[in-house]
Amino acid sequence: MTQPDPDETEIEGALRQRFALRTEPFAHGSLALDVLLPESAEALIDEAEFDADERLPYWADLWPSARALTRHLLDHPPPAARAIELGAGVALPSLALHSLGREVLATDYYSDALLFARANAERNRLPPLETRLLDWRHPPAELGHFDLILAADVLYEQRNAEALSKALPVLAAPDAVVLLADPGRVWLREFRARMAEAGWRVEEAATRSEPAPGPTGSQRSQVRILELQPPSA
Repeated sequence: MTQPDPDETEIEGALRQRFALRTEPFAHGSLALDVLLPESAEALIDEAEFDADERLPYWADLWPSARALTRHLLDHPPPAARAIELGAGVALPSLALHSLGREVLATDYYSDALLFARANAERNRLPPLETRLLDWRHPPAELGHFDLILAADVLYEQRNAEALSKALPVLAAPDAVVLLADPGRVWLREFRARMAEAGWRVEEAATRSEPAPGPTGSQRSQVRILELQPPSA
């Protein structure tokens, strides 16, 4: 019988019974995290889920945009605010914000993503991370409004741009700041046009270069950090 790792967390132990796992380090400034991930995102593709809702397990990788947004947050710590991350996946930006003592709600459309997010908070000895399932098409009214909204590489398809442009006005407080990291997805232009047409201010706050996914790491991904504010701001 295999003996449990003494450093293994409760949630991680449950995940190890369901998934083959790997870890990926992240370090920036004084923050160093050991991020737990499924060994293969492709192995998680569920044909029934895709047929029902075109869902793919994008959450199961640590994308360049998540790393770039995390570095931006650490270099420019936001003031204490009610914060939410949309499409959080394993929630690296949320974990970084949490490490700064901020309260943040990590949300995703996949329940397994949120299990990994909570496991990563435990694994890195951070306070418990609050998580919630969230469908952007139907954000529940009881969530209320947020002062800081984070999203990293969430505009894979046109329907994502449409849903996000409708969800942000529902979730944003009057003086909210939205930080969106994007590596140049095709639908970013449509999203920006939708938000500008609705009166939102959209500016580029920074550009960061991160290693692109792949075995060699020789390619770089240029990630733009956009800052958005609602018309009332």
